[in-house]
Amino acid sequence: MSAPGGASKLTGMKLLALGVAAVAVAALGVAPGTASADELPAFDFTDCPAPPANADPGTWRCEAFISQGKLTIHDREVPLGEMRLTFSEGKVNGQYAQVFGTLRHEPVRLPGVPGATIQLRYGGYSDFLSTAERRGALDVYAVVQHPLLRKNCRIGTPAEPLHTIVHDDPAVPPRVISDNPRTAYFGVVDPDVALPATTGCGPLGKLVDHRLGLPSPAGENTFHQTTYVQYKPL
Repeated sequence: MSAPGGASKLTGMKLLALGVAAVAVAALGVAPGTASADELPAFDFTDCPAPPANADPGTWRCEAFISQGKLTIHDREVPLGEMRLTFSEGKVNGQYAQVFGTLRHEPVRLPGVPGATIQLRYGGYSDFLSTAERRGALDVYAVVQHPLLRKNCRIGTPAEPLHTIVHDDPAVPPRVISDNPRTAYFGVVDPDVALPATTGCGPLGKLVDHRLGLPSPAGENTFHQTTYVQYKPL
């Protein structure tokens, strides 16, 4: 799973991903008590990116992720709700390659800041190739919205996004839900999330930082994500 999707230098928070980070099919084992088909969410492959022009025929597939995430900042829990992510992977000249599609996340209520919402957006870099050390990496930034905050209020920025590196969550081991189409469920965790202070929020930015406990160094925060993934040949 690893996508050259517009690399960007990064700093700070290891979040998501959203994604968010795929589990290689070979690593997925069927576990007892697997969820039944009627519990599956509705997958959407509309955002699947096409393979590159020089792709090796018959080697490419799209992966569609539907995740539920939460971020714990010190002792404050921030439910992130549903995140959807797509990317394509395969081979080019016999070498592994990937192309990022989209990250979709609707704004959700930001606990501790009444009337505010938070929304994750893609930060320009992704690498979903799983290794022994981690499941994947993704750059994101978070948009914070409130009538009294400036419209560019963010945690991280497109130029300096937040970096996600996720690992297997032992509490949610990977398992195959279905073989037709191939569908799996797994959990990932990032125990080293480092969160910077907000930027672009205006005079009330310091209040948001105070309410959320920002900036917050690595070791003080944790990101959890549970994900359904379905595969479609391209």
